[in-house]
Amino acid sequence: MQPKDLLQLTEQFGSPIYVYDAEKIKSQYNRLTKAFSKVDNLRINYAMKALSNVAILQLLKEMGSGLDTVSIQEVLLGLHAGYAPEKIFYTPNGVSLEEIEEVNAMGVQINIDNLSILEQFGTKHPDVPVCIRINPHVMAGGNTNISVGHIDSKFGISIHQLPHLVRIVQNTKMNIVGIHMHTGSDILDIEVFLYAAEILFDAAKNFKNLEFLDFGSGFKVPYKKDDIETDIEELGKKLSKRFNAFCKEYGKELTLIFEPGKFLVSEAGQFLVKVNVIKQTTSTVFAGIDSGFNHLIRPMLYGSQHQIDNISNPKGKERFYSVVGYICETDTFANNRRIPEIKEGDILSFRNAGAYCYSMASNYNSRYRPAEVLWMNGKGHLIRAHETFEDLLKNQIPLPIEATV
Repeated sequence: MQPKDLLQLTEQFGSPIYVYDAEKIKSQYNRLTKAFSKVDNLRINYAMKALSNVAILQLLKEMGSGLDTVSIQEVLLGLHAGYAPEKIFYTPNGVSLEEIEEVNAMGVQINIDNLSILEQFGTKHPDVPVCIRINPHVMAGGNTNISVGHIDSKFGISIHQLPHLVRIVQNTKMNIVGIHMHTGSDILDIEVFLYAAEILFDAAKNFKNLEFLDFGSGFKVPYKKDDIETDIEELGKKLSKRFNAFCKEYGKELTLIFEPGKFLVSEAGQFLVKVNVIKQTTSTVFAGIDSGFNHLIRPMLYGSQHQIDNISNPKGKERFYSVVGYICETDTFANNRRIPEIKEGDILSFRNAGAYCYSMASNYNSRYRPAEVLWMNGKGHLIRAHETFEDLLKNQIPLPIEATV
C-alpha cells in the first residue's frame, strides 16, 4: 500500500481506521509453509486472538489455514467463517469443564492445560481425542509480559508434573492424540526454541497413539527499522530435520503444527489517525490524535513501539513529537519521537497494527471503536463499519421511569 492509497482510504472511510494488506498476509503464510516444506505433514492454525475479523479468517481459510482458538466465542466465529470443526483447535485457559464439554460437542479438537480438568474430562469422556498442553519452563522470548513458558506461568502443565499426568492418562484410559507447547512471543534465539522442542519430544515418548505435535508460535516480527526478527528459514531447516528424525524414532509419521498469529498479520496492518491538535508546552511538542489507548493499547500495556509515519508530509523536516491520544488518562503512543513535521489535520500511520490492536480495542470514555478495511487487489474493502451511538446503547437497559422517582 502506498501513502496515497492510505490517504484515499481515510477520505473514503474516515478516521481512525485499521487497514490490512491481504498480500502481506498471504506472503507471510507462504513464507512459513515454504520454510517447513521438508515436513510431509504440516498444519498451520492461525491464532485468531491476534485479529479475529471474519473476513481475515475467510482469507486465511482460502489459503488452507486452520484456526487456533482460546474461547468458545472464537470457536463460534470460526464456524461462522466457514471452517470445518476438525480444522479448529481449542486451547483455553482457566475455563470451566462445562465450556470444554460444549466445545467438544461441536467436534473441535480440544487442548487441556491443567491436571484437574484433564482428570475430570478423562473420567467422563475417555474416548474423546485430547491434546495436552505442556509448560516446558523455557522462555524463548525476552518480554515477561508476553512469555508464557516461565515457571510461574498460569499456562500449561509443568513438565515436572509429567509423572502425575501420565498416571491420570493411564487411570482414565483417555485418548491422547497430541502434545502442545507455547513458550511465548518474540522468539529471538532459535537454539532456545529447539531446546524447548527437545523437551516436547521427550514428553511425547510417553504417549503411544499421538497424531501430531504442536509447537505453538511466538515468532518475532520487526517493529522498527533494522529491528531483529525470528529467522524462520533457519528454524525451518533445523526443526524440520529434527522433527523428521523423531518421527522415524517414534515409528509413525506425525503432523507438525504451528499456530502463528502476530507473524501472519502484524506487519499487514496499519492504523490511520488524524491529528486533532498540536500543543506546545515548555518542554514538549504534543501531537494529539483522534484516537487513544482505547483503540491501540499495546504501547501503554506492553511498552511496545510502533513506527509512526506522517503520510501527509512524508518528506517534511523531522522534529521531535510526543504523540498522544484523546482519552482522559495518560495515553502516550510515543515520547519525543522524530517524525516529519506534523500539522493539524495530517494523517499519521502506525505500522505493525495487524496483531493485538483492534482485537484489544474498547469503548473506554464511551468512544466508538474504529472501522476496519482489507486492502486487496488494489481496492479497499470495508470489513467492519465504524461504531455508532446506537452500538453503545445496544445492550444497555435503562431503568423504568417509576424506578427513578
